Amino acid sequence: MSFFAVLFALIIEQARPLARGNAIHASLRRWARWASRSLDAGKPVHGWVAWGMAVLAPALVTLAMHWLLWSINVALAFLWSVAVLYVTLGFRQFSHYFTDIRDALDDGDEITARELLAQWRQVDASELPRSEIVRHVIEYSVLAAHRHVFGVLAWFSVLAALGLGPAGAVLYRLSEFVARYWAHKSRLTGEGASPALQQAATRAWHVIDYVPARLTSLGFAVVGSFEDAIDGWRNYAQRQPVGTESLNDGVILAATSGAVNVRLGGEALKALFAPGASQGFQAGAPDPSAPEVTESTPGREPEVAHLRSIVGLVWRSVVLWMVLLALLTLARLLG
Repeated sequence: MSFFAVLFALIIEQARPLARGNAIHASLRRWARWASRSLDAGKPVHGWVAWGMAVLAPALVTLAMHWLLWSINVALAFLWSVAVLYVTLGFRQFSHYFTDIRDALDDGDEITARELLAQWRQVDASELPRSEIVRHVIEYSVLAAHRHVFGVLAWFSVLAALGLGPAGAVLYRLSEFVARYWAHKSRLTGEGASPALQQAATRAWHVIDYVPARLTSLGFAVVGSFEDAIDGWRNYAQRQPVGTESLNDGVILAATSGAVNVRLGGEALKALFAPGASQGFQAGAPDPSAPEVTESTPGREPEVAHLRSIVGLVWRSVVLWMVLLALLTLARLLG
C-alpha cells in the first residue's frame, strides 16, 4: 500500500499542487506559534515539551487516525495516507522557482534570474555572477528536493512498514518546519521561541534528518557517478570537526557535487543564514539548520547544463525509491 500511496500522492501533487499560503500551511504556522507561546518558558525542559507538542502530537494524531480508519476499512486508511503525503510530499512546492530561473538563464536574462533567486531564498543576489547563480540554484534545489521528497519518503516508508501509517511523513516535515520557523520568527521580530526551544528544535531536526540525509546521498551516488560521489562525501566528512551537528546538508551537497561533477559549497551556502520574510511550510524561508560550508568541493565550474543534470539526478533517484518501495510491497504481499 505504501508504494501506491506515494505514487498517487506524487501524481496528484504534480497535477494540482498546493498553493502558497493555503489553509493547511497557515494552520501549521498558528499551531507552531501556539506551542511556543503556551509551553515555552525558557528552560530546556520546556523547550522539549513545546517541541513535543508541536511535532509529536500531530504525528500521534495522524497515527491514531490511520489506525481508526484501518479498523473501519483499509481503503479509508489508504486514502488517509495519500492525503497526508499530498500535504507533506512533492516537488511543486518549490520547483517552479527552479524552472523559471533555468528558463531565464537559458534565455540569457541574468537580471530576471537574480530577481527570482532573491524572491525564492530572500537573499541579495544582485551582484552574483552567472556561475554563482547556477551554484545557488543547484544547492537550494537539491536540499529542497531532499526535504520535500526523499526525507519524507524515508520516514514514511520505515514507519509505514512498521504499521504506523503516514506518521513518519508528518514527523519529518514538522520537525524541519518548526526548527526553521521558530528561528526565523526570532530573527525577524526579536520575539517568539526562546533559545532553549530553538536549540531543542535544531537538535531534534539534526537527529531526525541524519539517516535520511545519508540515504539521499547514497541514492544520488547510485544514480550518478558513484565513485566520485562517495569520494566527495568521505572527503567532506573528514574535514568536519568531530561532533559537528550541521553535517547533514553538507553530506548531501558533497555527494551531489561528485555525482554530477560540479563545484558546490563555498560562499553560496552562507546566504542560507540571511534573514528573510517567507514563513511558509515550503522551502522559502531561510534555514537555520543548513551547514556553513567554507570550502568548495572539487568539480567543474557550475554551468546552466548542470541544472539539467540535477533534474535528471533527482528524477532517477525518485525512480530508484519507487522501485525499492515496489519491491518491498511485492515482498510483503508474497510473504
